[in-house]
Amino acid sequence: MSAPARAIIRVTGLVQGVGFRPFVYRLATALNLRGYVANLGDASVEVVVEGTREHIEEFLRRLHLDKPAPARIESISTKWAEHLGDFSEFRILPSDARVEHSGSTVPPDLAICDECVKDIMSHDPRWAEYPFTCCATCGPRFTMILDMPYDRERTSMAEFPLCLCCSRDYHDPGNRRYHAEGLCCSLCGPRLELLDGAGSKIPCEKPINEAARLIREGYIIAVKGIGGFHVACLATDDEVVAKLRKRRRRPQQPFAVMVPNLEAASMIAYITSEEEKLLTSKERPIVVLKVKEKSPLSKLVSPGLNTVGVMLPYTGIHLLLLKKVGEPALIMTSGNLPGEPMATDNSEALTRLWGVADYFLRHNREIVNRCDDSVVRMVNGVPTFLRRSRGYAPSPVSFTGVGDGDWCVVAFGGDLNVTLSILKGNKCYLSQHIGDIDNLDSLRFLEQSYGTLKRLLKVREVNAFACDLNPSFPSFRLAKDLSEASGKPLIRVQHHHAHAASLAAEHGLRIDDDTIFITIDGVGLGDDGSAWGGEILLASGMKYERVGHIRPYPLPGGDICAYYPARSLAGLLSLVLSQDELESLLVERYANAFKHGLQEVPVILKQLSSGLNVLKSSSTGRFLDAVSALLGLCTYRSYEGEPAMKLEAHAQASNNVVNIDVSISYMGRRAIIDASQILLQLLELAKTCNSATVARTALFAIAKGFAEVACTKAMEEGVKVMGISGGAAVNEVMVKTIEEEASKHGIKVLRHRELPPGDGGLSAGQAFVGLAYINA
Repeated sequence: MSAPARAIIRVTGLVQGVGFRPFVYRLATALNLRGYVANLGDASVEVVVEGTREHIEEFLRRLHLDKPAPARIESISTKWAEHLGDFSEFRILPSDARVEHSGSTVPPDLAICDECVKDIMSHDPRWAEYPFTCCATCGPRFTMILDMPYDRERTSMAEFPLCLCCSRDYHDPGNRRYHAEGLCCSLCGPRLELLDGAGSKIPCEKPINEAARLIREGYIIAVKGIGGFHVACLATDDEVVAKLRKRRRRPQQPFAVMVPNLEAASMIAYITSEEEKLLTSKERPIVVLKVKEKSPLSKLVSPGLNTVGVMLPYTGIHLLLLKKVGEPALIMTSGNLPGEPMATDNSEALTRLWGVADYFLRHNREIVNRCDDSVVRMVNGVPTFLRRSRGYAPSPVSFTGVGDGDWCVVAFGGDLNVTLSILKGNKCYLSQHIGDIDNLDSLRFLEQSYGTLKRLLKVREVNAFACDLNPSFPSFRLAKDLSEASGKPLIRVQHHHAHAASLAAEHGLRIDDDTIFITIDGVGLGDDGSAWGGEILLASGMKYERVGHIRPYPLPGGDICAYYPARSLAGLLSLVLSQDELESLLVERYANAFKHGLQEVPVILKQLSSGLNVLKSSSTGRFLDAVSALLGLCTYRSYEGEPAMKLEAHAQASNNVVNIDVSISYMGRRAIIDASQILLQLLELAKTCNSATVARTALFAIAKGFAEVACTKAMEEGVKVMGISGGAAVNEVMVKTIEEEASKHGIKVLRHRELPPGDGGLSAGQAFVGLAYINA
């Protein structure tokens, strides 16, 4: 037997709020170790053990091997010391506010576990049909945290004292609810109630049962979950879905649906093994799936698309509601009007969702931190975030290429799909989804989220603030104000450089590693004042060079082209058609695609000929919009990305591609892809080919152009790796084409796996560039 010893252990990572302390207690007692475990204020865990060195080493080995499933260990540091013999047992101590490490994780929300589901479905009077049932390894975390370390008194559960039964469970080492901070039961926990649209309480013994009955009858119900209100209704009834669209002012934007189980999901959509893993994961994101031809869903759920967002219940409320309704799916969409943050407060929901919801199913537990659902899609075999939020935020992404210094950079993203990032050491903490900050409520949400994340992460000093290059963005002004108030530098990051940097950082590249990046999206302000969006960059965290892009084309009317894609079509074709040819085409085929119809055509032609109120752009997004308009798929954009999404859906109806010329010219070192020539050929092709083939050909051609330029530049620079990022980097056809072309040259393509390729990952890239500047 080895000699007695003492070890002082620090564990960082996702180790609070995941049942880690109870696990440590059981492991230590099983190995006859004495000492304690405690949460620290920096979200790490401290363990001090005494016993034989052999048993302590076994303890350390099993910390990694046997940890709870939701836990994620980033590091374990161990200091060996002399055995003092001052412990008589092993205990879980009250949390300590000390901050000793940078890099631990604020626990995200976790889906209800199978054991708690069994309890809810049992006849036990404490748990039977009690929707707030949870344990040490499941339930809300981030959405109810006020501060760290994670203990009940610093959560919204502090308002619900434990009953004698729950207190017994909480203090019983053999119980899975041992030290479960969200623990409650029907005797002591939150309560549900049902209100009508005017806010009057409806007397009923079981609010969920009554809400389910109303949903079956075609009513729309606002349901308070863990991160905000959802709006729920039948997903199989055209009349109900149409009513919701009118009330929500969302004529076309797809709704997500929630299904009771995988069997129901398989009735609606095709599910691969990888998609099944995502659906059933502890994070429970919305997963974008390919719809089956005979799906029971109303066609109005995701009009013009071949996909639908599907999620499984992740709380007891959802679980019971789906069970009681008895439908294969319910629409479960965010409880907000377009442009507004998700409603969280009970009184706020009544005001903001008045006229949308007929009834309100709500509870009396405070939602501390608003958090919308995450959205994931498989793109050419890789799970890709469209939105990274509930279940993932605010867990960090490791930037392993930057080292682990004592620095802090805060970045605020752009103006759409905004997140903020705090880069501490080599850990980048992304906030939950903030959304589009084109209104005061959303900007306040961004400011509040910064304050919350700063408090939870125990940020003492910020070294720099980073933001987009565009001074018109509210996020720019917020970063500028904070910079001026603190005297810390403001680092303005070009939009597409930030996209490239986010991918570089995610893959562990160093700040000075040059790589070729294809960055394709709608628009971002370029350093020349024009609207970029179809770029090939030679970039690192420190700098970038624009080595290729789409040939700049005019956007008549500027930003209005984003709403009326036929304007983009006119701008692109103006480079390859005479004015008479363009006028004839617009009058004969596209007059109805403009806001004011035929009378708008002369205005557009005058804008193009004079250059007045015209924006020059190299946007991939506006090119895709133009093709969508050309084919008549979308002539008015009612939600972000609609024309391009409908174009991709239409393209997937065909497996055929027509090889057309992709013109690439050079201006010195810079390659220019002529998208206008592609569009002109598509116009001719549409006369003889079906529209799905034309759509697929368009995506293939522009992607092939990007791939050819990127591969050429990569070989010139002697690199065997290139990356693809930006909002269009979720287009299956384009991504597949780029990867296939790169493989012909033996070039590996880096793809996003932990960060969204769209603007939701922009802040992470800005933080990486910000770090490069302060370390320069």
